[in-house]
Amino acid sequence: MVELGRNARVAARVLAKASPEAKRTALLTAAGAINAHRKKILAANARDIEAATAKGISKAFLDRLALDDQRIDGIIAAVRTIAELPDPVGTTIAEWDRPNGLHIQRVRTPLGVIGVIFESRPNVTADAGALCIKSGNAVILRGGSDSFHSSQAIVECMLDGLHLAGLPVEAIQLVPTTDRAAVGEMLRGLDGNIDVIVPRGGKTLVARVQDEARVPVFAHLEGLVHVYIDKSADLDTAVNVTRNAKMRRTGICGAAETLLVHQDVVATHLKPIIAALIAKGCEIRGDAGVMALIPEARPATEEDWRTEYEDAIISVKVVDNLEAAIAHIEHYSSHHTEAIIAEDAAAVEKFFNEIDSAILIHNASTQFADGGEFGFGGEIGIATGKMHARGPVGVEQLTSFNYRVRGNGQIRP
Repeated sequence: MVELGRNARVAARVLAKASPEAKRTALLTAAGAINAHRKKILAANARDIEAATAKGISKAFLDRLALDDQRIDGIIAAVRTIAELPDPVGTTIAEWDRPNGLHIQRVRTPLGVIGVIFESRPNVTADAGALCIKSGNAVILRGGSDSFHSSQAIVECMLDGLHLAGLPVEAIQLVPTTDRAAVGEMLRGLDGNIDVIVPRGGKTLVARVQDEARVPVFAHLEGLVHVYIDKSADLDTAVNVTRNAKMRRTGICGAAETLLVHQDVVATHLKPIIAALIAKGCEIRGDAGVMALIPEARPATEEDWRTEYEDAIISVKVVDNLEAAIAHIEHYSSHHTEAIIAEDAAAVEKFFNEIDSAILIHNASTQFADGGEFGFGGEIGIATGKMHARGPVGVEQLTSFNYRVRGNGQIRP
């Protein structure tokens, strides 16, 4: 593990000064290799799926793990999109002149070596590798044992790209063991060779990383996502958006987990929204107001308002007004993503100004809480902290900056 760190540090120094064209070539070649070797990747994924199924892994976990031609097409598209993004390294964020003639620039620089610890999602292998290469960083990937073969197959394609572009293949390294002790070594920083850790996985993994890491962490602990139906909400929008936000993919961190409905539209909006969810197989857990109107609903407990189900279950509450919705969200939110369905511009602005979450959405599905959907090509994760990176972590968020001060002989009196 220490050797991986040392190799990554050497590769990071080379990558930091690599030309934009070399990085672009590496990523476009990698995308082509993924396309050319998709049968091999699908075969590797089938091995992982078979092993995970034998362990009795949950349906939501299997959904995150599974690859098919459509998902591989998505991986390829993401790598190609990242390849064509503007290169952030060396760009000037700001510049100004001082009265004494000094010219100061704030310039983007790579972070260095990124450690990514993830579970089940093989696409993270390609997304993280591509984003790190584009931003001039080396990456050490520690995938979960359940996605080990899938990740290996994808990494081999990424290495083809690095090799052809003349960049060090150590810029993308997959930890070659499923031993959990490897995670502990990464959290300790590999002798100072890891600059940032990004965990992608369940609450247990993220909590461990946040508790034990000796290097900075970009992460979110949970995706406890809320959708609020305002009294001004259009009914069709409310039905379609809520159904998609909950049921498109229930296992992702942008899936809605709690629905809040303004009391003034309970009579018109609640039943159609709930009927649309039930028709898709969603279980409803409601407060007293919901229970009185929805026979299929089960009573919600205090724990339900705190639960990220990652399944076809949603908790539903009737609220007195917008202020009550905001208060509920601020009390229970994991500060990941929240949505408001409303036609009242003032209500939307109040929601946006008073909710302290990384992503706020108006009249659209919370499943857009994704770096690819933001135009980042992909994401290495979503951060809910307030330092450096927040929301989807893409190419720009994987850079820092330094100050470049140019003078002509000035001395300080």
